[in-house]
Amino acid sequence: MEQDWAGTHTYTARVLRPRSTDELQQVVRDAPRVRALGTRHTFNGLADSPGILVDLTALPDRVDVRPDGTVAVTAGTTYGALARELHRQGRALHNLGSLPHISVGGAVATGTHGSGDRAGALATAVRSLTRIGPDGEAVEVTGDDVAAQAVALGSTGVVTELVLATEPTYDVRQDVYRGVPLAEVTGGLGAGDSVSAFTRWDGAADLWVKTRLPADAPDELLGVPRDPDSRDRITDEIVGNVTPQGGVPGPWHERLPHFRHDATPSNGDEVQSEFFLDRADAAAAVEAVAGVGDRIREHLVVSELRTVAADDLWLSMAHGRDSLAVHFTWRRTPGTLAEAVPLVAEVLAPFGARPHWGKVHPLRAAGLAGVVPCLDRARELFDSLDPEGVFASPAVVALGVRSGR
Repeated sequence: MEQDWAGTHTYTARVLRPRSTDELQQVVRDAPRVRALGTRHTFNGLADSPGILVDLTALPDRVDVRPDGTVAVTAGTTYGALARELHRQGRALHNLGSLPHISVGGAVATGTHGSGDRAGALATAVRSLTRIGPDGEAVEVTGDDVAAQAVALGSTGVVTELVLATEPTYDVRQDVYRGVPLAEVTGGLGAGDSVSAFTRWDGAADLWVKTRLPADAPDELLGVPRDPDSRDRITDEIVGNVTPQGGVPGPWHERLPHFRHDATPSNGDEVQSEFFLDRADAAAAVEAVAGVGDRIREHLVVSELRTVAADDLWLSMAHGRDSLAVHFTWRRTPGTLAEAVPLVAEVLAPFGARPHWGKVHPLRAAGLAGVVPCLDRARELFDSLDPEGVFASPAVVALGVRSGR
């Protein structure tokens, strides 16, 4: 049986690997139920299907930079591969996630993000997309429909290509401020173009500040000096795979991610959760999670705090509000799912926290309806685009993204 990236979910469906769009279209026409797989960087059963799974990474990669400055890219292409080719042609994306190993289609479909007070999630770069509908025909999604369908959790069809906005390539420096008091850390999250704070909820955090050149980084931040050295680690359990620090300039795609594309990212043997809340509640939310730090630490590898700019994408976790993302990389212990994840979800619930769709969380349709403003509207649209439920699954029905018919 095949599994997701970290081995946290075993897929129940048969996996097919079409090598052409024509072959993919025929699979969709023939199968009563279909879901798409990218690089499998999920930690739950979101991508699973009661029918057939199609692995898009077998389709040929294509990166086509257009005269208008946009780029057409196949959905199974990784952000790392896309970024290297864009940079070679003098172009760049506005943002990147922590891992360049994830597929463009999968990251967009789940609302995955990079970080930055002024930087929207990865899906905000989408200008159009092409999906295979339930009849096996290709459909181009453009204009206002992009906001409704870009983050769709695979519920409207199999996305084969996306057109993204790009900009001229740029250089970035990455600086780390180690041991920032946790109670003050949210005051530093706007200190650069992309900022992350890593903590184990033990009273301190390391701030990773990524700054577009020619801007400089401060020698001191929140009373903590800038570390002049580049240390190839995040924690004792995440070592030997991170991008260069110490203020050494480099191209955007080698500094904005935390992890190098040529190395295994993160810890690997892990479970992940992430919750998004209003940026205005950042300090109070950090204090609330810190209050249960002693109860979750034995299950935790590390937490990351980062900001995301508001957007208008219907099912984006940052829809309508500048957001703080509170991320947890968990050890695969029995207590992680039974105790730690429900506890942090409970602590963050008063802040209207929205879970990352592709990571572990306890919320289902009833709870999500209160925090995802466009959930009902999205479900109605997705059901109308796929009335027979070809792209529905128990997971998206449980989330309220599709109806159970």
